Amino acid sequence: MAEEEEAELSDDQKKGIAKWFLVNAPAGEIQYVSKDLKLVLNDDDVYNEAASEAFPVYNKSHLISLKMPGGFGDVLVTSYGELQDNEYLDPKTAQVAIVDHVKQACTKVRPATDEELPSAYVEEYRCALEAEILKYVAEAYPKGSCSVYCTNGKGVEEPGSDFDLVVVIAAARLSPQNFCNGSWRTIWNIEFKDDIQKLELNGKLLVGAHYFEEGNVQLDTKHECRDSTMFQSPDDTAISVANLIRRHETAYMASLEESYFKLSDNTFKDLRRKLPITRTLFPWRSTRQFSLKREISEELGIGK
Repeated sequence: MAEEEEAELSDDQKKGIAKWFLVNAPAGEIQYVSKDLKLVLNDDDVYNEAASEAFPVYNKSHLISLKMPGGFGDVLVTSYGELQDNEYLDPKTAQVAIVDHVKQACTKVRPATDEELPSAYVEEYRCALEAEILKYVAEAYPKGSCSVYCTNGKGVEEPGSDFDLVVVIAAARLSPQNFCNGSWRTIWNIEFKDDIQKLELNGKLLVGAHYFEEGNVQLDTKHECRDSTMFQSPDDTAISVANLIRRHETAYMASLEESYFKLSDNTFKDLRRKLPITRTLFPWRSTRQFSLKREISEELGIGK
């Protein structure tokens, strides 16, 4: 019986597959993925459509940091600072960056308008919090960026109404020449509730790492947490919120490190029988003496 010919994928199907690979590329690797995809697709129209839709999603989800021309510093590409297509507010400098998503570059900047900035009352809290977060990021992250945005109630002029701020922290360590890339992203939504004089914090911590030297190992974790503090003066509120963020992020980092130390005792054991077919117990206390690559090479006769 003759084999049925495989149906040719439509352009929409190709674009959908290409978008998936681009959006799900590990931190700092989308340009490498896009280069290979362009060769595989061999269709500039399909590739350009996929890239134009996927790159903005990737850049915003990875909270990439881009250098602004004119010496204004860096801007974070996030949905919280997005004003319209390709325009992103940098609250620190009150500048709006125009971004080329596919090239991952800031092409020009313009001053933000009064309508795009929060009121003086909200800005006092936002600015005080940003100053404390900048101190924390400088201490905790070798290459970190942060911004504080007003996402609700930016027109509040005086006490008596609620407003929301969002703290965004992003750090990436990219070392493709050493076959490893990683990123740390945290988003803290802070609700300023004036009627009960309380702040509600909701945090989301995202950590990713990719090791690809003679293999492909990825870490992709997500952790959510909640906390609260009193609604105080701008400076006191900023210190309190920054301390809460520092405490939760430090605790999560410690939990990740602890889980790595327990890999050989817990995770690896779950991947193998306690008593394998050879009837010989596996020496868990000395796992470092084994080389998976060496054993597979010998088993398959590679290199002989």
